[in-house]
Amino acid sequence: MDKQPNRAEMWLNRGFFSVPSPDGDRIAAARMFIGLAIPSLTLLLTGHPELVMYAVFGCFTGMYGRGEPHQLRLFHQFWAAVFLCACVLAGVLFSASALGLWAFVVAETLLAGIGSIIADRLRLVPAGPFFGLFAFGACAATPLQGPPGIPATIAVLAAGCAIVVGFAGWFRARTWHLGIRRADHVPDPGRLKRALATALMYLLAVGVAGGLATLLGWGHPYWAMASAAVPLSVAGLSHGVSRGFHRVIGTYAGLVIAAVVLMVFSHPVFLVLLVIACQFPTELFIRRHYALSLVFFTPLILSMTYLAHPGPVGELVLDRAAETTIGSLVGMLALLLFRRLKRV
Repeated sequence: MDKQPNRAEMWLNRGFFSVPSPDGDRIAAARMFIGLAIPSLTLLLTGHPELVMYAVFGCFTGMYGRGEPHQLRLFHQFWAAVFLCACVLAGVLFSASALGLWAFVVAETLLAGIGSIIADRLRLVPAGPFFGLFAFGACAATPLQGPPGIPATIAVLAAGCAIVVGFAGWFRARTWHLGIRRADHVPDPGRLKRALATALMYLLAVGVAGGLATLLGWGHPYWAMASAAVPLSVAGLSHGVSRGFHRVIGTYAGLVIAAVVLMVFSHPVFLVLLVIACQFPTELFIRRHYALSLVFFTPLILSMTYLAHPGPVGELVLDRAAETTIGSLVGMLALLLFRRLKRV
């Protein structure tokens, strides 16, 4: 009799060695590519590549509502833009306040819980507060090089660009359905209870990950905190654990590329073009193979981080590897803990 794989093996190998065929992914990836290219190239041509990071966070608006009709996507992305830009603004203001590292950990932890409830209430897809957490953390950790209103405005304009690009296809059909609503907009008496439980899980995982990264003296604790949120953003224990493994493995592979790029091709022009180029495959694979998507997303993130605040490449790479690992493990452990508590 053939040996049956145990549960841990199934978690690790779930879909890892196969990539499903695309289902509208190329169009969604093209929208993201165009939505990021316009503001990023504008910043590059005007001599401000260090501000591309803020455009990237605004452009993340284009990830939301990717499979919905244009009319629904318009409203979905509008609220996603409000959430993301609010997180960018909060991060910029925190950076300007010059509060300590532990104050940052507390602020990001509270945002994890509050953001979870907001994302659930708005029914954002991708689910959860991950991108908002990432935006707040990166902006709070980056020293300001001008008035706080500048990066916040860039994020708002980039989000607006993403919304326009996402709605542009509507002009082919020009059909407006009065009263149309999203398919998941149905009464659910148990939704509030689940939302509060999920928010508590985010508070625990994100807070612990940030505390550990800070105690260990790592330079980018928000990477650990954002990674802790990743396993919590998908439904089911096995999917969450699988997502955590994918994040670690994909990040490690992406760090090899990022290290070579930052050590050899660190000119701002090249890095901005790399950020734009990596956005297409990131979005192309994000639903089909999360680890493969991270192979491209990691160089994108490290390149925009380096543009905003240059530092030793080795330290940047090691921080990303260590904090992604600890954050993902904490997130997976939080899932296991809450699963056990449900059985008690």
